[in-house]
Amino acid sequence: MNQSEAVKRKPEGSSVIMGETYLNLPNSITLLRILLIPVFVWLFSESSPDRALIAGLVFAGAAFTDFLDGYLARRSGQITNLGKLLDPVADKLLVASGLILLVQFQRVAVWLAIVMIAREMIVTGARAVAAKEGFVVPADSLGKFKVVGQIGGILCLILQGVWVQIEDLLSHVGTGLLYVALFFSLLSGWRYLIQIFKKISPQYW
Repeated sequence: MNQSEAVKRKPEGSSVIMGETYLNLPNSITLLRILLIPVFVWLFSESSPDRALIAGLVFAGAAFTDFLDGYLARRSGQITNLGKLLDPVADKLLVASGLILLVQFQRVAVWLAIVMIAREMIVTGARAVAAKEGFVVPADSLGKFKVVGQIGGILCLILQGVWVQIEDLLSHVGTGLLYVALFFSLLSGWRYLIQIFKKISPQYW
């Protein structure tokens, strides 16, 4: 078999590193989500109804790509190591950007943003330890509720200044969703850490 026959045929329009297709459609969508984050930050950095509305649409679009890239990757069998790396990073950057800007506009309590961001950093560090030990702990199913609460809450608070008639309603709903997200965030994070500790030090469990 010659060298050309030994190389796997790659899909048209994609690139391969060490035999793995990395610039496929799901990964491209994930990269688009990362690129939308500075656009969202720029739009929402100045508080005006028009900019807040557009920023909300950009945020919602970026959040939707989180579902879309995962769905396409599973359906087409294009799950790659790059995608596993970029997808959670993109999610955390999007949520952290939203929380920090909302703190700036005094729509989210500082402690709430700090706890949520700290949780993500701790879980990310735990994942790195798990990967180093050679095992993968599946994501906790409660994390889905966390994500829905975070995205919904942040979006409501972004749009709070767009429609004066329902400003208070959006504020209460958005804050309530973030508290729900905080509960599931801490619970899923704790369960995730317990699973990792059980694998690293099974003699203590």
